Amino acid sequence: MKRSLLAVLLMIMMVVSLAGCSSTEAPATETPEVEALYVAGTYEGEGEGHGGTFKVAVTVDELAITEIEVIENPESDFAQESVTALVDAAIAQNTGSIDAVSGASETSAGVIGAISNALAKAYVNGAPVAEATETETETAVLEDVTTDVVIVGAGGAGLSAAISAADAGMNVLVLEKMPMVGGNTNYATGGLNAPGTEQQAAKGIEDSVELYIADTMKGGKELNNPALVQVLAENGAETVAWLTEMGADLTDIGRLGGASVNRAHRPTGGAPVGNHLVQTLKTAAEARQTITIATNNKVVAILAEDDTVTGVTVETAEGTYNVYAKAVVLASGGFGNNQEIIVQYQASLEGFGTTNHPGATGDAVGLVAPLNVSMIDMEYIQTHPTVVPEKNKMITEAVRGNGAILVNRNGERFINEITTRDVVSAAELEQEGKTSFLVFDQGVRESLSAIEKYIKAGLVTEAATVEDLATALGVDAATLATTIETYNGYVADGLDPDFDRPDMPRDLATAPYYYVEVGPAVHHTMGGIEINTSTEVINQEGNVVAGLFAAGEVTGGVHGANRLGGNALSDITTFGRIAGQSAAAFATAK
Repeated sequence: MKRSLLAVLLMIMMVVSLAGCSSTEAPATETPEVEALYVAGTYEGEGEGHGGTFKVAVTVDELAITEIEVIENPESDFAQESVTALVDAAIAQNTGSIDAVSGASETSAGVIGAISNALAKAYVNGAPVAEATETETETAVLEDVTTDVVIVGAGGAGLSAAISAADAGMNVLVLEKMPMVGGNTNYATGGLNAPGTEQQAAKGIEDSVELYIADTMKGGKELNNPALVQVLAENGAETVAWLTEMGADLTDIGRLGGASVNRAHRPTGGAPVGNHLVQTLKTAAEARQTITIATNNKVVAILAEDDTVTGVTVETAEGTYNVYAKAVVLASGGFGNNQEIIVQYQASLEGFGTTNHPGATGDAVGLVAPLNVSMIDMEYIQTHPTVVPEKNKMITEAVRGNGAILVNRNGERFINEITTRDVVSAAELEQEGKTSFLVFDQGVRESLSAIEKYIKAGLVTEAATVEDLATALGVDAATLATTIETYNGYVADGLDPDFDRPDMPRDLATAPYYYVEVGPAVHHTMGGIEINTSTEVINQEGNVVAGLFAAGEVTGGVHGANRLGGNALSDITTFGRIAGQSAAAFATAK
């Protein structure tokens, strides 16, 4: 029989209390014996999470969990809040049977599994069976809130907007439906594109606003809004400087698909850039007294009066409330994890996996519908070509940028590996099995620290020689050897006559060798809310929706028909800054 610690303590207190109240000597009674739940001690357990294996040590006395130590934690920084919440819940509820954290299902599975496996060794009579209970919940109406600027979404765009609005003198409330900040920005790995930065100059890289614009327009099939691309290009260097001033490390520079020069800024050693930027922005936001960030707060409606947006309605676990604000910024991301919307605009992508985080469900599509907002480029949905099948784990484009090649089941190259994502994805789908193998050597591995997390997660297979690599791939050894030798020759000559790959930074001549099977998955939604260069939202009549601004993947027009790798982070930080400034100016003028 399972008894809670609280119930046991109450029983003991009652016995002591009754004994103390008696004025006459009563017959001796036996104190009820408390049945032990655990064998006291410390037990270890493991569980598979998003980035690898969790290992925990759970310490118990006879009745309760007293401590949980996470010995091995494979997750990135952005998942640590979820890990802490899960550990605290397990201790508070005295069980491993706890609810997963919304938006962190794989991390939750790893932590819960590790704790449960440890406790399985500790129970006296095996794990107790929980009794099912039915509860009725009633949504409460909470107290309304008033602020200057409210921002919907706490990803890179939302946090950037919050900081710039606060620096313009605004009180800012950031509402995030997920339990942690960051959104898709947490998953970005390749880099942040910007032309003419101090970091480029320090490395002798020549770049220009004009070249950046040409690359971006070409990548977008010339369907981008030229005015938005101009703003993106002209403000890129300033955005990098702004982030650097807040503590971001953007000193390493690489080249991603579709770029004419190296302009993808990332941390030293080629470490993943996205979560680094999220932590930088989060720290900067938390340091500003006029910014409040509220997670687990989902915006379900936009409020408007006399054609002017006046705030939002928010839903939480405790109830609903309204936020009244002088300006609203939408930064809630795209719809890359909403199959219904994806298939509505691109039926050919039905059943495709996605690299997007669980919250990328396109909530803004429904939020702005009553306001008659113009939605543009919705049919343009990008797939990323190097995603591990079934697992939906994206391998950063930087691996190819640093020298990796793609081979098919014949052991042959079939494409310029660093051309645009749509072209590489289409070429992969023409190969047998509709996937390919990303092949690289020790030299590429050492050039990019981001690769280490893929190895740690068990996504990469190692082979001592090219012959062993061919065996692992199931391809003809002689053909694969010729493919690699030919490519190495192209590297030496600086010319790829087969596929016109423009940048081959290193050969593949240093054993051991590595490969990952990869294929296309939904990655970015280019379409969304139409905005002008001040990030004001435009309605279907071509007029500004007063008091409403938008930035990031929630918008359309910046990337045209296809986004270049490295331009998402440029988009969210540059237009996020502008949105915060524009919202502050509007609020000040009211």
